[in-house]
Parts: sequence; structure tokens; C-alpha cells
Amino acid sequence: MKLATLDNGTRDGMLVVVSKDLTRCCAAGYIAPTMQAALDNWERVAPELEVLARDVEHETVPCERFHERQAHSPLPRAYQWADGSAYINHVELVRQARGAKVPESFYSDPLMYQGGSDSFLRPRQDIPLGDPAWGCDMEGEIACITGDVPMGVSVEDAASHIRLLMLVNDVSLRGLIPAELEKGFGFFQSKPASAFSPVAVTPNELGDAWKDALIHLPLMVDYNGAPFGRANAGVDATFNLAQLVAHAAKTRNLAAGTIIGTGTVSNKGADGGAGTPVAEGGAGYSCIAEIRMIETIRDGAAKTPFMQAGDTVRIEMRDEHNHSIFGAIEQHVVAV
Repeated sequence: MKLATLDNGTRDGMLVVVSKDLTRCCAAGYIAPTMQAALDNWERVAPELEVLARDVEHETVPCERFHERQAHSPLPRAYQWADGSAYINHVELVRQARGAKVPESFYSDPLMYQGGSDSFLRPRQDIPLGDPAWGCDMEGEIACITGDVPMGVSVEDAASHIRLLMLVNDVSLRGLIPAELEKGFGFFQSKPASAFSPVAVTPNELGDAWKDALIHLPLMVDYNGAPFGRANAGVDATFNLAQLVAHAAKTRNLAAGTIIGTGTVSNKGADGGAGTPVAEGGAGYSCIAEIRMIETIRDGAAKTPFMQAGDTVRIEMRDEHNHSIFGAIEQHVVAV
């Protein structure tokens, strides 16, 4: 089933069930008023939401037109948002560009940082940028929302705690990252609010595309109206979402409503090396930093600028029939 949160003037919005084609929705308040309430009581309410989803599909209940621009991120705020490093190609490129090797541990023990989760951007909300020197970058990613996850959960069991899947624009301020990392406490100012797709879906909604706790479909990232990234989220993943959930739960319980991200979706080139732009027949890039790293490695300096006021990013994923699965994140950068 497909779920979304609409703005009703409250911090947590109103839970709705969305039709498969993303054209209609029905309020689910009599089952659970909010997405978090549904997650808190998933075992009880999920079967009821599934019945409502079937009724929405068959148009046997009153529905309204679903407008993506009226949607919050599925969880407008969350108890926890942790982002991982499933696609090591991304990490390799960043480190190679500055002459650093990737530690061997990165291939068996994921990187993960804890992002701000008190207030996410809406999927169609502008990205505020205080200073172009901050180096604003988009990062196209996949994320899951978990149920309650016990501390020490195995990878095999972790997959069963994944309730919903969605897309992410993990906005990064590249110009602030080096100084923050040098201090040793990780990201904070360099990771402003992220935005998530208008719709979150249950894993079974993806059919055969959901396999081994990965979505085996291209993540479509368009930059200023042109194809920028088409990396397949099921390819070149060193870690899957179940492994990332288990990593996050190694020393703590995870509460229902925890969001775990994959990190930037990134594919190697056909020759096993750095990827190539979409315009040259490659899978392209899910963030600007990657093409800048390739330019640095190849040409000695980066040429592609980071995002400026007026730039636009669109992130979407389509099924084998070219139908949008999650709706689209579409954001403009604005000076503030």
C-alpha cells in the first residue's frame, strides 16, 4: 500500500491512503490520525489500512484528488534519522579526489551519521541557502522507516522490521563539511533539513523490484530539467537496508518511526571505474560532489558548480511500466 501525510495545519499532518497511480487518496484518521500513530500500532492498524487501500483502488470509498504539492514528507518529523553508506563507490570517489584511501573497515562496517529529524522539508518545499559558499548539494537516496527494532537484532531479522520505503534528498553543504569533520564530532551545520518523497510504500508494493532489502530500480535525478542521475539502487550496494538497520541497532533499541537512509545511490562505470554522465550513456550521478570528484581526478580541478539560488532538483523512481512509485521530490534553491 501507499501512504502519505497531508497538511492539516498541525505539526504531524493527516495520514491518507493513496491509490497506486497516485491520483486519489482517502483520509485514514479513523484508523490512525498520523503516520507516527500508524507506526506505533502497526500490527493492529496495518491490516485495516490494507483494507482501505483496496477500497481506494476499487473506488468504493469517498476519495479526494491527491496533490503531491500538498504532501508533507511522510513523517514531517521523526524520532530518529540516521543515514548510512550503502554505496561505497560514492565514498571511494570522494576520498580518491583528495588522495586518501578507503579504510578496509568501510567494506564491512557501514559509515552512519545522525541527521536532524525535528523538522523535514516537504517534497516540494524550497531549499533555503544562506550563502553560496556553503556549497549546496543534493543527494538522491533511498530510506526506510522501521517499526520497533530490538537492540542487537540480526541482519536476517532486521528486514522484517522495515515498514515503509521512500526517497530522500539529503541536502548537504559541502563547503562546511571539511571543517566540521576536522573537529571530530561529525556533521551538524553541514547537514540541513532533508526532504522525503510525497509517498511512502510498503515493501510488497514494489513486487520483484524489492529483493535482498534493496530496490532494484534506477533512481532518477534531474538537475535543472536535464537527466543528471540514473543510478540503479540495486547495483553496486556494499550494504543493504537490513544491514544498515542492524548496524544502527547494534547498541540501542530503535523506536517505531526511525528512518534509516542508504546514502547517495552510486554506480560504477561499465569498466568498473568512475561512472560517466547520462548524456554520455552512463548512469550519471545522484549528487554534484561525485561529478566534481571525477573532474578533479581527471582534470585536476572541479568545474561543475554546486547549487545556486534558482537551481532545481527532481528525484523520482518509476516502475517497469514507467509509473511513478513514490511521487517526486522537486525543490528549488532560494537565497535567504
